[in-house]
Amino acid sequence: MPRVVVLIPAYNERATIASVVHQIRDAAPGYDIAVINDGSRDDTAAIVAGLDGAVLLDLPCNLGIGGAMQTGYIYALRQGYDIAVQCDADGQHPVDQLERLVGRVLDGTADVVIGSRYVADTGYQPSFVRRLGKSLLSRWVDALIGGGVTDTTSGFRAMNSRAFSIFAHSYPEDYPEPEALVILHRHGLRVAEIPVRMLPRQGGESSIRPHSALYYMVKVALAIFIDLFRHYRPHTHPDAEQHEEQS
Repeated sequence: MPRVVVLIPAYNERATIASVVHQIRDAAPGYDIAVINDGSRDDTAAIVAGLDGAVLLDLPCNLGIGGAMQTGYIYALRQGYDIAVQCDADGQHPVDQLERLVGRVLDGTADVVIGSRYVADTGYQPSFVRRLGKSLLSRWVDALIGGGVTDTTSGFRAMNSRAFSIFAHSYPEDYPEPEALVILHRHGLRVAEIPVRMLPRQGGESSIRPHSALYYMVKVALAIFIDLFRHYRPHTHPDAEQHEEQS
């Protein structure tokens, strides 16, 4: 059976992290779980350390979502996993859809499958500022890669070892999801979406305030623009080559 790990980046998520881990264990008991504690100031790390069935990757300082996820991808690569899934620690991602995401990767639909709030009517209603920022980013990314991805900012995504070996080597630092799609495209990997119904945040506070959403949109758009002039060589991590031979 393919080995799957669910990677959960967590920063000050003491209110929700135990519940999210328990829900994943119930929804997908065959999947491993790794929580990347991104230098939390609260007791997130202690809570995870006391849970059964979850590995704690404890960063000594706050690296941001990009650094936390790259840590997770390095872990997935070194441990020889076939599939890695990114899942938020705040309870917004519907973990009962994990097997659908993974199944679409395993059946060869794409190298990366995203849980999208927009590919179908899921009832998701973000604030006006967030909706504007997400819409502009989606149009910008679509113009560059032509993949028709509707939810470029969704962090609920599953990928095969070809994809996460690239991200283990290099991953965008800040608000990385849209930029990561451009990197995947430039490496010739395929991205697909399935509709999912996101849930309200179950606790804690978002790291992105409404007044900063447009700032992040401009920042990410500029980072993507710079990526267009960056030379990418076809990259296969040595560990990935060995993993594919063993598979």
